[in-house]
Amino acid sequence: MSRVYNFSAGPACLPEEVLKEAQEDLMDYKGKGMSVMEMSHRSKMFDDIIKTAEKDIRDLMGIPDNYKVLFLQGGAYQQFAAIPMNMMNKHHKAGYILTGQWATKAYKEAKIYGDAVALASSEDKTYSYIPDCSDLPITDDMDYVYICQNNTIYGTKFPTLPNTKGVDLVADVSSMFLSEPVNVNDYAVIYGGVQKNVGPAGLVIDIIRDDLITDEVYPGTPTMLKWKTQADKDSLFNTPNCWAIYICGLVFKWLKKQGGLAVMKERNEKKAKVLYDFLDQSKLFHGTVEKGSRSLMNVPFVTGDKDMDAKFVAEAADAGLLNIKGHRTVGGMRASIYNAMPIEGVLKLVDFMSEFEKKNLK
Repeated sequence: MSRVYNFSAGPACLPEEVLKEAQEDLMDYKGKGMSVMEMSHRSKMFDDIIKTAEKDIRDLMGIPDNYKVLFLQGGAYQQFAAIPMNMMNKHHKAGYILTGQWATKAYKEAKIYGDAVALASSEDKTYSYIPDCSDLPITDDMDYVYICQNNTIYGTKFPTLPNTKGVDLVADVSSMFLSEPVNVNDYAVIYGGVQKNVGPAGLVIDIIRDDLITDEVYPGTPTMLKWKTQADKDSLFNTPNCWAIYICGLVFKWLKKQGGLAVMKERNEKKAKVLYDFLDQSKLFHGTVEKGSRSLMNVPFVTGDKDMDAKFVAEAADAGLLNIKGHRTVGGMRASIYNAMPIEGVLKLVDFMSEFEKKNLK
């Protein structure tokens, strides 16, 4: 069977070039006679893999020397607890901007460990926009301000970073990770589960400013959730997700080969424009996000008729356009067009949508 166009929000499509290289290495990694999945995480072979991966992501993002890169298990969800456990250590208070399900889950988790304050929310319009964050009710006694910068489910993205009034910014960038350049110095912590835009499920990458990695953590914080535990051992305190780190390393190499994150941003803007332009003129399909808040990675849309939505999803799958169904909490459709999605896939989707509209518009 030929490869399909996979619009899944995560686990998501990976570059074919990366998959082919991993396939070649699967039985015999670089002539070592074993797979990456079989080698010791303490071996020279794997040490080279993880150190090269760290160097490449540092190069791609321009990560300063005073930030630590950690390859951790547990996914982004586990960081919902790890962040307050490691950061609510001065005032035991933090601000959260609620722009979707994941930011809200992180907020609720943080309330277990301290005073989590909702600074702003877009729940009033089903998270279809990013609220004004230019003058939030941030106070000096907040240890950090938290955002989910790109919202996978609702298809929104912060057009600019919030004004945190000098308070440290923490950002979950899972579904926009490595899709465009960022200034790491604007953040105290950037983290993301890799399964959306970087690699296979089972790994989260944390980029943490050094001064935040201390022994001053929430009482009872599990050893594995202490950032210092992981940082002191360079992500090798225990057996890491070796295979996921290896695949991410291949993706980093692929991104550098493409020309880096500035080039990826240009490509992603071009792909998104094709889809949004069609939605803006369509008489059947409608985008669900306010224009100023649109994501380049996740594009939700509806027909306004649940039966028509279901018909579209089924016929799209038959046409080789898979995983187009929207999140169960939202319905409709969603096209996730991450770095690895070629523009040909987006063009085919738009062509299919156009033909579907002609056949079904009443």
